[in-house]
Amino acid sequence: MSSILTQPNLKNIIFDLGDVIIPIDLSAPLRNFAMLANMPEDDVRAIWNQHNIGMQYETGLIDDEAFRAHVRQLLNNRSNNPNTETADHWADEVIDTAWNTVLLELPVERVERIRQLKDRYRLFLLSNTSPIHIRQVNHILTELGQPTLEELFERVFYSYEVRLAKPSPEIYQHVLSEAGIAADETAFLDDNAANIRAAAELGITAVHVQPPLTIIDYLKDV
Repeated sequence: MSSILTQPNLKNIIFDLGDVIIPIDLSAPLRNFAMLANMPEDDVRAIWNQHNIGMQYETGLIDDEAFRAHVRQLLNNRSNNPNTETADHWADEVIDTAWNTVLLELPVERVERIRQLKDRYRLFLLSNTSPIHIRQVNHILTELGQPTLEELFERVFYSYEVRLAKPSPEIYQHVLSEAGIAADETAFLDDNAANIRAAAELGITAVHVQPPLTIIDYLKDV
C-alpha cells in the first residue's frame, strides 16, 4: 500500500471522523438504551430503524431537544420492574451519555499526524454526525491537550449543519464548492465503502480506510 502523499497533484485532504480519526462502536448506543429501558436490544433497534431517529438528527431535521424527546417517547417501556426508570424521566445527561458510548478511545497519534500535514495541504472534515457527538469529541480532544475539530481543520462539514449526508453526491459537491477545491486535487479518507464509491465517482481520490490500517499508514511521508 502506497501513501496518498505520493500523488504529485494532491493539494487537499478530506477526512471522515468515525473509525477514521476516532474509533467507534455503532451498536453501543442502542445497547445502552436497551439496558436503561429494560428492553431487548433487538426491540430497541427495530424501533430505532422504524422511526429513523438517528438519520433525522444527523441531517438536522431535529435538534438536540427534539432528539432527546423522541428517545424518551419511543423507549418509554413501562416495565413491571420497579427498579427500571421509565424513559420519559431520563435526564438529558443520561441520554447524551448513552448516545456518546459510540465513541471509543481516541488515538492521539492520529490527531498529531493531521497536525503535521497542515502546512502542506488544505485539510477538511466531512462527517455524518450529530451535535452531541461533536461536543463530546471536542471535549475529548481538549482533555488530551489537542485542538478542537474546528481548530484542527480549515473547515468542518457536519451533516446536521449542511442538511445532507454521505453517500449523497450532493454533500461532496457542497464541500468542493464551499471550500473552492478541485476534485482531481483532493483525497478523501473514509471507512465506509458506499461513501468511498460516491466520492470516487466525482473524481476524488477516495481511500477506503480498513483495519488494521489507519490513516497514519495512508499518510506516510515519502
